[in-house]
Amino acid sequence: MTHLLGTIFIRTKIQTKIRTMNHKVFVYGTLKRNEPNHHWLTNPEHGIGKFITEGTTKTKYPLIIGTKYNIPFLLYSPGDGHYVRGEVYEVDDTMLSKLDILEDHPNYYVREIDDIIVNKSESSDRETVKCWVYFLKNFRPDLLSKEQFENYSSMGSHGLRYLESNNESTIDDLDDMVRK
Repeated sequence: MTHLLGTIFIRTKIQTKIRTMNHKVFVYGTLKRNEPNHHWLTNPEHGIGKFITEGTTKTKYPLIIGTKYNIPFLLYSPGDGHYVRGEVYEVDDTMLSKLDILEDHPNYYVREIDDIIVNKSESSDRETVKCWVYFLKNFRPDLLSKEQFENYSSMGSHGLRYLESNNESTIDDLDDMVRK
């Protein structure tokens, strides 16, 4: 595999595929390195995902942990909460579509472009980059009263370890998070 100016060449005996890495995605929960769903970003069957850098939201948002499965949610309530820390990945179209399936976009999470502050390469200077971010937009207002976090870890001191579930029970549980 060779990386050249945002394009990755995948060489096989049969053919060479060119996939352009044209999406930046900010992840703040179980998709981060050392978290339970990180394998989604590293599975070649899902496309290509490449870690770029750590970052922080330019706007404060409430990051909460909810449902009986302890799922992290970034509530779309700009100005509330914390400057949320996470990671920026560069992904291809295939990976972005797989992430949309994982996040059930646009039914529960809504993917939107937002400003993320990152360190410039080889420098301590900071810059703002545009990234896709998955938000819970149609949430129950009482969720704003839950404990809010600056940084998510499934193994954090909050004691709310992420639990795997079957898809059907997760959907039922997510229904309890949205405004009806």
